[in-house]
Amino acid sequence: MTGVFDIELSDDLHHRPEDEYTEMDEDQEYIDVEDGHITAPPPSSSYLNDPTVETIELLDSTVNPPNVKIGPEDFELLRVLGKGGYGKVFQVRKTSGQDKGKIFAMKVLKKATIIRNQKDTAHTKAERNILEAVKSTFICDLRYAFQTGGKLYLILEYLSGGELFMHLEREGIFMEDTAAFYLAEITVALEHLHQQGIIYRDLKPENILLDSRGHVKLTDFGLCKEAIEGDEKTHTFCGTIEYMAPEILMRTGHGKAVDWWSLGALTFDMLTGGPPFTADNRKKTIDKILKGRLSLPPYLSPEARDLIKRLLKRHVETRLGAGPDDANEIKSHPFFRHLSWEKVYRRELDPPFKPNITSEEDASLFDTKFTKMTPVDSPCESAIPMSVNPFEGFTYVAPSILEDMQRPSLIKPRSPRKQYQASNNSHFRYIGNQLGSMNNEVEAMEVSSGGRY
Repeated sequence: MTGVFDIELSDDLHHRPEDEYTEMDEDQEYIDVEDGHITAPPPSSSYLNDPTVETIELLDSTVNPPNVKIGPEDFELLRVLGKGGYGKVFQVRKTSGQDKGKIFAMKVLKKATIIRNQKDTAHTKAERNILEAVKSTFICDLRYAFQTGGKLYLILEYLSGGELFMHLEREGIFMEDTAAFYLAEITVALEHLHQQGIIYRDLKPENILLDSRGHVKLTDFGLCKEAIEGDEKTHTFCGTIEYMAPEILMRTGHGKAVDWWSLGALTFDMLTGGPPFTADNRKKTIDKILKGRLSLPPYLSPEARDLIKRLLKRHVETRLGAGPDDANEIKSHPFFRHLSWEKVYRRELDPPFKPNITSEEDASLFDTKFTKMTPVDSPCESAIPMSVNPFEGFTYVAPSILEDMQRPSLIKPRSPRKQYQASNNSHFRYIGNQLGSMNNEVEAMEVSSGGRY
């Protein structure tokens, strides 16, 4: 995810130069094949048994607590992590409360810029709502949300491992066992979203961050879409072209299977050095995605070749993961035969890249063109009157923080010296309320910039 929203569809591919591969004759599907019918697996409630989360009851009083006041003054700016047309992302230190001294990422968005366009407002609302509702060890955690007259603030967990994109750029390509680790954790993250009826729709290396141990965290939820009931489809044109499924490009309607196409494009990217379908401009890239032949380099293992080909099926009903079993189809593929999925869920696998982090506020794995900037949350020229404010209900405090705030001190009787206070280290994960329906589907464009929060 990005620190800020820059709305654009770029003609230029910022990945590694496209390699020349031998044309493979074995897969004739990729010659002038039109897309078939769009299918989406039915919504599931099995996330309630998801081993990556714990559940606690959410009430209005805890989601929007009346007596908890959080604002920009409660955070010390340390450095810039990203910047764009709508605002900035800062690394910050909390200066008050139970979590005083803790490091976070603070995403700051300018209201005046966002509300000029309905789709930008919808993106911002969707991101905040999904971050509240979706909690997983493989998804970036929202800790606070608040607003001033002119700005919106999202306080997110600080992920010091940086972008997967940076590590992929540095390595060029990943070995298959390395790719399998990242793809497995990404699959579990997408599975968790799908189990809650949410389509992600913007999977790419820039939206995958690593924590301090090297485990995956998905970010940027502005293009997500909530549950599609039955055969209903959504038609928003959104995502990043090189990773978009054909049914999005053809605007025939799409479901959750678009995320598995993107996983196939990401798999190809990790193992070969670039997305599978690229060209000099956007139109030619789209033509390749819709009609081009998939060229696989000869050094890929049979398992990797088969996984990529089955994920990049243009006919949705034949795509791996498009059936009612969703992610289970991918998890049972031979490419992942050496992995223990139980260990994947528990984050017990040893990450192939371990960030060399020297302190909690280490930002060495973020782009120095941002981190060298002077961190200034510049004042707004104008505030939006609350009477026309489209972001009512934006305020949020994570239940784990409220648990600490509201936990009383326990004093041991007749002790002249010791006061015992309950630990403030509990980290409850929860499933939030179902996302409120967004009434108007809007035409969306790619959301991207530097500093992926």
